[in-house]
Amino acid sequence: MAVSSAAKIDHLRELPRLARISPQLFELLFGGCKAERYAAGQHLFVQEDVADRIYGVIAGTVEISIYSPGGQKLVANIELAQSLIGEIAVLDGGPRTATARCLSDCELVSLSRAQLFDRIEKHPPLARAMIELLCARLRWVSGELGDQAFLGIEARLAKRLLFLSGTMSDSSGWIPISQSELAEFLGATRESVNKTLNDWRSRGIIAIRRGGLHIDNPGALRHVAEAEDD
Repeated sequence: MAVSSAAKIDHLRELPRLARISPQLFELLFGGCKAERYAAGQHLFVQEDVADRIYGVIAGTVEISIYSPGGQKLVANIELAQSLIGEIAVLDGGPRTATARCLSDCELVSLSRAQLFDRIEKHPPLARAMIELLCARLRWVSGELGDQAFLGIEARLAKRLLFLSGTMSDSSGWIPISQSELAEFLGATRESVNKTLNDWRSRGIIAIRRGGLHIDNPGALRHVAEAEDD
């Protein structure tokens, strides 16, 4: 069944919603844990590492990335306050599925795998929260796979900018991200991203400055994001 235009727009407005647990459950999970500070650029863990801890973000921004065997980088997500990081490998005991790096100075709390299961057993609502979190992650990944398969570079870039505007923009609406970093988000070349952004700038849809972008016409960008690749 075809999706209506209104439904598509509603979906796009929900893009900034991230997979995170409620403040009450976050406190229940990490209550009593000492907050630790991490500098911008510091890694929490690297893809294929042995998993020993789950992290909770109190403040700051953490980038989750996947690397190919040849070293090509794909940014999978950005995590903000109340987000959990590293839950998949800690829950199943396998290696890390991605690399986590602090984009800004961060304040985090963490639990060992044993502590996590102990708290889940003592507080059953945490089990439901973890299931819902994993389902949200799966829905996100499914959506990303669909975009990669069915959307062109313009629609994917528009959706990504709308998402980043809702998660990373400053008080004046500027998104602190470079064109190279945007290319890493999309698994695209910097040249293709640069060409599209310059076209949008000439049409008054966005503004560009060194290390940042601003959405000047959100409606036009949403229109691009709705367009499916022929």
